[in-house]
Amino acid sequence: MTIPGSKTDSDTDLLTAVRAGDTAAYGTLYERHRAAARQLAYGLVRDPADVEDLVAETFAKVFASLRAGRGPLVAFRAYLHTTMRHVCYHRHRRDRRLEFTDDLTRYDEGQPFTDPALDRLERAYAAAAFRQLPARWRDILWHTEVEGNSPTEVAGMLGMTPNAVAVLAHRAREGLRSLYLQQHVGVAAEPECRWAGDRLGGHLRGRLAPRDANRMRLHLGWCGECRGRVDELSEIDGIRHRPYRQRHHAGSTG
Repeated sequence: MTIPGSKTDSDTDLLTAVRAGDTAAYGTLYERHRAAARQLAYGLVRDPADVEDLVAETFAKVFASLRAGRGPLVAFRAYLHTTMRHVCYHRHRRDRRLEFTDDLTRYDEGQPFTDPALDRLERAYAAAAFRQLPARWRDILWHTEVEGNSPTEVAGMLGMTPNAVAVLAHRAREGLRSLYLQQHVGVAAEPECRWAGDRLGGHLRGRLAPRDANRMRLHLGWCGECRGRVDELSEIDGIRHRPYRQRHHAGSTG
Protein backbone atom coordinates (compact mmCIF):
# COMPACT_ATOMS: atom_id res chain seq x y z
CA MET A 1 0.00 0.00 0.00
CA THR A 2 1.31 3.42 -0.93
CA ILE A 3 0.67 6.80 0.57
CA PRO A 4 -0.93 9.25 -1.92
CA GLY A 5 1.69 11.62 -3.18
CA SER A 6 4.62 9.31 -2.46
CA LYS A 7 7.36 8.68 -4.99
CA THR A 8 6.10 5.13 -5.57
CA ASP A 9 2.75 6.28 -6.92
CA SER A 10 2.19 6.21 -10.66
CA ASP A 11 1.73 9.49 -12.51
CA THR A 12 -1.94 8.60 -12.95
CA ASP A 13 -2.38 8.19 -9.17
CA LEU A 14 -0.61 11.49 -8.56
CA LEU A 15 -2.78 13.33 -11.09
CA THR A 16 -5.88 12.03 -9.35
CA ALA A 17 -4.50 13.17 -6.02
CA VAL A 18 -3.73 16.65 -7.34
CA ARG A 19 -7.30 17.02 -8.59
CA ALA A 20 -8.47 16.04 -5.11
CA GLY A 21 -6.44 18.89 -3.61
CA ASP A 22 -3.16 17.16 -2.72
CA THR A 23 -0.48 19.73 -3.56
CA ALA A 24 2.26 17.41 -2.30
CA ALA A 25 1.36 15.02 -5.10
CA TYR A 26 2.13 17.74 -7.60
CA GLY A 27 5.45 18.30 -5.87
CA THR A 28 6.24 14.65 -6.55
CA LEU A 29 5.31 15.09 -10.23
CA TYR A 30 7.51 18.15 -10.36
CA GLU A 31 10.52 16.32 -8.93
CA ARG A 32 9.90 13.36 -11.21
CA HIS A 33 9.67 15.34 -14.46
CA ARG A 34 11.71 18.48 -13.79
CA ALA A 35 14.90 17.17 -15.40
CA ALA A 36 13.09 16.19 -18.61
CA ALA A 37 11.33 19.57 -18.67
CA ARG A 38 14.63 21.42 -18.27
CA GLN A 39 16.17 19.37 -21.07
CA LEU A 40 13.34 20.34 -23.41
CA ALA A 41 13.51 23.98 -22.31
CA TYR A 42 17.21 24.17 -23.22
CA GLY A 43 16.24 23.19 -26.76
CA LEU A 44 13.51 25.84 -26.99
CA VAL A 45 15.09 29.04 -25.66
CA ARG A 46 18.11 30.98 -26.83
CA ASP A 47 19.22 32.29 -23.44
CA PRO A 48 19.99 29.59 -20.82
CA ALA A 49 18.95 32.09 -18.16
CA ASP A 50 15.36 31.75 -19.43
CA VAL A 51 15.24 27.98 -18.89
CA GLU A 52 14.14 28.02 -15.26
CA ASP A 53 11.51 30.67 -15.94
CA LEU A 54 10.06 28.60 -18.77
CA VAL A 55 10.03 25.44 -16.64
CA ALA A 56 8.40 27.23 -13.71
CA GLU A 57 5.73 28.88 -15.88
CA THR A 58 4.93 25.57 -17.55
CA PHE A 59 4.57 23.64 -14.31
CA ALA A 60 2.44 26.45 -12.86
CA LYS A 61 0.18 26.44 -15.90
CA VAL A 62 -0.35 22.68 -15.74
CA PHE A 63 -0.96 22.84 -11.99
CA ALA A 64 -3.63 25.50 -12.46
CA SER A 65 -5.32 23.35 -15.10
CA LEU A 66 -5.33 20.30 -12.84
CA ARG A 67 -6.74 22.22 -9.89
CA ALA A 68 -9.50 23.51 -12.17
CA GLY A 69 -10.42 19.95 -13.13
CA ARG A 70 -8.74 20.10 -16.54
CA GLY A 71 -5.46 18.80 -17.85
CA PRO A 72 -4.27 15.24 -18.36
CA LEU A 73 -5.63 12.07 -16.82
CA VAL A 74 -2.63 10.09 -18.05
CA ALA A 75 0.63 10.80 -19.93
CA PHE A 76 1.64 13.72 -17.71
CA ARG A 77 5.05 14.21 -19.32
CA ALA A 78 3.65 14.40 -22.84
CA TYR A 79 1.08 16.97 -21.70
CA LEU A 80 3.79 18.92 -19.86
CA HIS A 81 6.01 19.04 -22.93
CA THR A 82 3.14 20.13 -25.18
CA THR A 83 2.25 22.87 -22.71
CA MET A 84 5.87 24.03 -22.61
CA ARG A 85 6.01 24.35 -26.38
CA HIS A 86 2.83 26.45 -26.36
CA VAL A 87 4.11 28.61 -23.49
CA CYS A 88 7.43 29.14 -25.26
CA TYR A 89 5.76 29.99 -28.54
CA HIS A 90 3.42 32.56 -27.00
CA ARG A 91 6.23 34.10 -24.93
CA HIS A 92 8.33 34.58 -28.06
CA ARG A 93 5.44 36.14 -29.94
CA ARG A 94 4.66 38.44 -27.02
CA ASP A 95 8.29 39.47 -26.53
CA ARG A 96 8.75 40.08 -30.24
CA ARG A 97 6.03 42.75 -30.08
CA LEU A 98 7.74 44.50 -27.14
CA GLU A 99 10.99 46.29 -27.89
CA PHE A 100 12.46 49.40 -26.32
CA THR A 101 14.94 51.30 -28.49
CA ASP A 102 15.77 54.81 -29.64
CA ASP A 103 17.45 53.48 -32.80
CA LEU A 104 14.88 53.46 -35.57
CA THR A 105 17.30 52.70 -38.38
CA ARG A 106 16.65 48.96 -38.05
CA TYR A 107 13.03 49.63 -39.05
CA ASP A 108 14.10 50.99 -42.41
CA GLU A 109 13.96 48.66 -45.39
CA GLY A 110 16.33 45.74 -44.90
CA GLN A 111 16.50 42.15 -43.83
CA PRO A 112 13.79 41.10 -41.35
CA PHE A 113 14.91 39.64 -38.03
CA THR A 114 14.11 35.96 -37.47
CA ASP A 115 14.11 34.53 -33.95
CA PRO A 116 15.80 31.09 -34.16
CA ALA A 117 13.83 29.61 -31.27
CA LEU A 118 10.53 30.82 -32.65
CA ASP A 119 11.55 29.63 -36.10
CA ARG A 120 12.23 26.12 -34.74
CA LEU A 121 8.78 26.02 -33.20
CA GLU A 122 7.19 27.18 -36.43
CA ARG A 123 8.97 24.44 -38.36
CA ALA A 124 7.89 21.86 -35.79
CA TYR A 125 4.27 23.01 -36.12
CA ALA A 126 4.49 22.88 -39.92
CA ALA A 127 5.98 19.38 -39.88
CA ALA A 128 3.33 18.13 -37.43
CA ALA A 129 0.59 19.57 -39.63
CA PHE A 130 2.08 17.92 -42.73
CA ARG A 131 2.14 14.51 -41.03
CA GLN A 132 -1.58 14.79 -40.25
CA LEU A 133 -2.55 15.22 -43.89
CA PRO A 134 -3.97 12.29 -45.88
CA ALA A 135 -1.22 10.39 -47.73
CA ARG A 136 -2.51 11.49 -51.15
CA TRP A 137 -2.37 15.15 -50.13
CA ARG A 138 1.17 14.72 -48.78
CA ASP A 139 2.23 13.19 -52.11
CA ILE A 140 0.73 16.08 -54.06
CA LEU A 141 2.39 18.70 -51.85
CA TRP A 142 5.71 16.93 -52.01
CA HIS A 143 5.72 16.83 -55.80
CA THR A 144 4.38 20.35 -56.36
CA GLU A 145 5.76 22.38 -53.44
CA VAL A 146 8.95 20.58 -52.43
CA GLU A 147 10.20 19.18 -55.73
CA GLY A 148 8.69 22.01 -57.74
CA ASN A 149 7.03 19.84 -60.40
CA SER A 150 4.28 21.32 -62.55
CA PRO A 151 0.72 19.90 -62.49
CA THR A 152 1.37 18.39 -65.92
CA GLU A 153 4.48 16.58 -64.66
CA VAL A 154 2.72 15.35 -61.53
CA ALA A 155 -0.26 14.19 -63.59
CA GLY A 156 2.00 11.85 -65.52
CA MET A 157 3.46 10.44 -62.31
CA LEU A 158 0.17 9.83 -60.54
CA GLY A 159 -2.10 8.97 -63.46
CA MET A 160 -4.26 12.08 -63.09
CA THR A 161 -5.19 15.00 -65.30
CA PRO A 162 -3.30 18.27 -64.78
CA ASN A 163 -6.54 19.97 -63.73
CA ALA A 164 -7.22 17.28 -61.12
CA VAL A 165 -3.68 17.75 -59.78
CA ALA A 166 -4.17 21.52 -59.50
CA VAL A 167 -7.48 21.11 -57.66
CA LEU A 168 -6.08 18.50 -55.28
CA ALA A 169 -2.96 20.60 -54.62
CA HIS A 170 -5.16 23.56 -53.69
CA ARG A 171 -7.17 21.42 -51.28
CA ALA A 172 -3.98 20.01 -49.79
CA ARG A 173 -2.51 23.48 -49.24
CA GLU A 174 -5.69 24.68 -47.56
CA GLY A 175 -5.75 21.55 -45.41
CA LEU A 176 -2.14 22.11 -44.41
CA ARG A 177 -2.80 25.74 -43.48
CA SER A 178 -5.77 24.74 -41.32
CA LEU A 179 -3.77 22.05 -39.53
CA TYR A 180 -0.81 24.38 -39.13
CA LEU A 181 -2.97 26.99 -37.43
CA GLN A 182 -4.53 24.28 -35.28
CA GLN A 183 -1.10 23.46 -33.84
CA HIS A 184 -1.14 26.84 -32.08
CA VAL A 185 -4.40 26.25 -30.20
CA GLY A 186 -4.11 25.26 -26.56
CA VAL A 187 -6.53 23.05 -24.65
CA ALA A 188 -9.60 24.99 -23.51
CA ALA A 189 -11.48 24.47 -20.26
CA GLU A 190 -15.16 24.31 -21.16
CA PRO A 191 -16.53 21.55 -23.43
CA GLU A 192 -17.96 23.99 -25.95
CA CYS A 193 -14.67 25.90 -26.02
CA ARG A 194 -12.80 22.65 -26.58
CA TRP A 195 -15.16 21.89 -29.47
CA ALA A 196 -14.50 25.33 -30.93
CA GLY A 197 -10.75 25.12 -30.29
CA ASP A 198 -10.51 21.87 -32.24
CA ARG A 199 -11.97 23.66 -35.28
CA LEU A 200 -10.47 27.14 -35.17
CA GLY A 201 -7.96 26.39 -37.91
CA GLY A 202 -10.73 25.22 -40.23
CA HIS A 203 -12.87 28.19 -39.23
CA LEU A 204 -10.20 30.70 -40.22
CA ARG A 205 -9.60 28.96 -43.54
CA GLY A 206 -13.34 28.70 -44.29
CA ARG A 207 -13.29 24.91 -44.25
CA LEU A 208 -16.07 24.13 -41.77
CA ALA A 209 -19.27 22.40 -42.80
CA PRO A 210 -22.27 24.77 -42.76
CA ARG A 211 -23.69 23.28 -39.56
CA ASP A 212 -20.35 23.58 -37.75
CA ALA A 213 -19.78 27.06 -39.16
CA ASN A 214 -23.11 28.23 -37.76
CA ARG A 215 -22.35 26.68 -34.38
CA MET A 216 -18.96 28.38 -34.39
CA ARG A 217 -20.50 31.78 -35.17
CA LEU A 218 -22.95 31.38 -32.31
CA HIS A 219 -20.19 30.36 -29.92
CA LEU A 220 -17.90 33.23 -30.87
CA GLY A 221 -20.81 35.59 -30.45
CA TRP A 222 -20.73 35.14 -26.68
CA CYS A 223 -17.30 33.66 -25.87
CA GLY A 224 -14.67 36.38 -25.55
CA GLU A 225 -11.92 33.86 -24.74
CA CYS A 226 -12.39 32.03 -28.03
CA ARG A 227 -12.65 35.31 -29.92
CA GLY A 228 -9.24 36.13 -28.47
CA ARG A 229 -7.92 32.83 -29.79
CA VAL A 230 -9.34 33.66 -33.22
CA ASP A 231 -7.64 37.06 -33.19
CA GLU A 232 -4.32 35.47 -32.27
CA LEU A 233 -4.60 32.81 -34.96
CA SER A 234 -5.63 35.45 -37.49
CA GLU A 235 -2.40 37.31 -36.77
CA ILE A 236 -0.40 34.09 -37.18
CA ASP A 237 -2.21 33.30 -40.43
CA GLY A 238 -1.38 36.75 -41.72
CA ILE A 239 2.38 36.61 -41.08
CA ARG A 240 3.26 33.02 -41.82
CA HIS A 241 3.36 33.13 -45.62
CA ARG A 242 6.84 31.68 -46.01
CA PRO A 243 7.14 29.16 -48.82
CA TYR A 244 6.05 25.70 -47.75
CA ARG A 245 9.17 24.24 -49.30
CA GLN A 246 11.38 25.97 -46.71
CA ARG A 247 9.19 25.02 -43.77
CA HIS A 248 8.93 21.38 -44.70
CA HIS A 249 12.60 20.82 -45.48
CA ALA A 250 13.50 22.36 -42.14
CA GLY A 251 10.91 20.44 -40.16
CA SER A 252 10.67 17.03 -41.84
CA THR A 253 13.50 15.23 -40.12
CA GLY A 254 11.15 13.29 -37.86
